[in-house]
Amino acid sequence: MKDKYLELRINRDFGDILTVYFDFLKQNIKKFTNVFLSYNGIFLIGLLITSYLLVSGFVGMISENSGLYGVNAGQGTNEDTYWMYIIAGGILFFLIFLMVAGLNFSLSSSYMIKYDEHKGTGFDKVEVWSLTKNKFGNTIVFILLLIPIYGLFFIVSIIFAFIPLLGMFAQYIIQFFMTAWIGVSFFSMMSQNKGVVEAFGEGWKLVSNSFWKSIGVNFILGLLNALLMFIVLIIPGILIGIYTFHVVENNVDVGGIVSTIIYTLGLCALLILMVYAQCLSQFINGILFYTLHEKTYNLNTRSKIEQIGQAEQ
Repeated sequence: MKDKYLELRINRDFGDILTVYFDFLKQNIKKFTNVFLSYNGIFLIGLLITSYLLVSGFVGMISENSGLYGVNAGQGTNEDTYWMYIIAGGILFFLIFLMVAGLNFSLSSSYMIKYDEHKGTGFDKVEVWSLTKNKFGNTIVFILLLIPIYGLFFIVSIIFAFIPLLGMFAQYIIQFFMTAWIGVSFFSMMSQNKGVVEAFGEGWKLVSNSFWKSIGVNFILGLLNALLMFIVLIIPGILIGIYTFHVVENNVDVGGIVSTIIYTLGLCALLILMVYAQCLSQFINGILFYTLHEKTYNLNTRSKIEQIGQAEQ
């Protein structure tokens, strides 16, 4: 049975935005996950390699310096090698993170745009990829512009850090405003064929005109998404915790093959879920964009009124 289309171009209040987000997620989670896995394959392999380098480096350092697991402190000769693993893993993670951030911001935005265009899930993943690919240049410019933006945010955060209590609340308000502004701006760029700078301007206009709604939606749904990811991680987290207890209690070599494999897979799963959660956060701002855009311009409402008038004639 075909899922009922959830109309996105509606001026919704705060509670309705939360409701339609979870309805959209429930209806599209399976299909979007297929899109996510299809076009993130090479990056998922990269995250696995990153996890192996980081785990090998850190557990190697522990074994080398702790005097546990049959290794005497001060007798190790591989400390430089372990540091190379950690540095290489950190650099690789940073590069992959930048590429994955752009790709998945685009994939989740493109998916929602196609959902709106087709009035439901009757579209192929190739269409999602085609839109993502066509906007690739703008996406790179958008990400590069985020560097000075976040640099400015970092400076402002340091200033507010010197203000007791009030400064902390101000930091959180600015953080969630930026999350909404960046997400809505990116969606505007993807859906309206705007240039990068123009999209930032449009996003600023929409979000600043509904300041508290934009902040509240990102705060509440961001918190719920984090809770959802925590629930998903409970079982693997418990299993890894039990294994770690076994390692400590039985003096098992933490640098052994089995330990390295288990910790590598655990870290890789965490990184993949972080990337997936980023996609879900962009769905939040996609719905927020449609809500704020309709509130500002009333295009969908006017179109319906015109259609009713033509039908009556």
